[in-house]
Amino acid sequence: MTDPRNKVSPMQAKVNKRAARRFPPGVRTLFSYTAMLIGSFFIAASFNMFLLPNRIASGGVSGISVILNTLYQIPPAYTQWALNIPLFIVGILVLGKYFGVKTAVGSIVLPLFVLLTAHLTPPTHDPLLASLYGGLGVGIGLGLVFRGRGSTGGLDLAAQIVHRVVGLRLGLAVAFLDGLVILSAGIFISLENALYALIGLFATSKTIDIIQTGFQTSKAAFIISKHPELVSKAILHELDRGLTKLQGVGGYTGDDRPVLLAVVGQNEVLRLKLLVRDADPDAFVIITNASEVLGEGFHDGSRLL
Repeated sequence: MTDPRNKVSPMQAKVNKRAARRFPPGVRTLFSYTAMLIGSFFIAASFNMFLLPNRIASGGVSGISVILNTLYQIPPAYTQWALNIPLFIVGILVLGKYFGVKTAVGSIVLPLFVLLTAHLTPPTHDPLLASLYGGLGVGIGLGLVFRGRGSTGGLDLAAQIVHRVVGLRLGLAVAFLDGLVILSAGIFISLENALYALIGLFATSKTIDIIQTGFQTSKAAFIISKHPELVSKAILHELDRGLTKLQGVGGYTGDDRPVLLAVVGQNEVLRLKLLVRDADPDAFVIITNASEVLGEGFHDGSRLL
């Protein structure tokens, strides 16, 4: 005879199932460092194949190494080591041991890969193509490093030091330091190269976003209706999507107005609008992008590194 105390609720069963899919800490650590190493290799290869041969200094310590290589023929890997290691030490002194081993690994391994891939032949000498594909490759590499919860040090670390010491907002500090590098490229290399560097920086930032959040963009729908039960039933049973009821208050009337929040896939938006229209033609609907959604029916957060 089964003891009713041993029965597991459906919700607990889902939690147990997700917990069982989680990787052990040792495996997650292995994946994390593997992602960092692969990402660092992508960054180094893209730097040597596209950015360095075309003198594109798209920000960061790598951009400084391009400028110094152009002016004094200093190997970029040496410049990157010469800047990354002192910055890491200062970071430990100013910020504490927050960054730890992974930042130290990134600060050392990335210049090593730059040194080891220095022999790679550039596939193009068109600066526009080089800035686009170089930015793409660096973005893929940085995205993998960030997915591994790592860091390559460099000016990102310098920006955090400036943020802590001066109080400048972190995003503004990063933009300011990268801007100084690109401005220096415009002065010491050429204005045209600085403009190509901006293209490369843009390609890198967009690629990082894609690696971090994926290609699929979900939609979040906020629905204000006088017939929330009819709309809820349509979404739950016809669209087979969950929803959340938020408590809202009418700004003019002061009346309670339930707000329904539902997250759907890109291909379900039209069907959602039709279902809401059929349930309540006067419903007020706001649909906005949700760049990443974790949870039942979407990405499983337990699978992330």
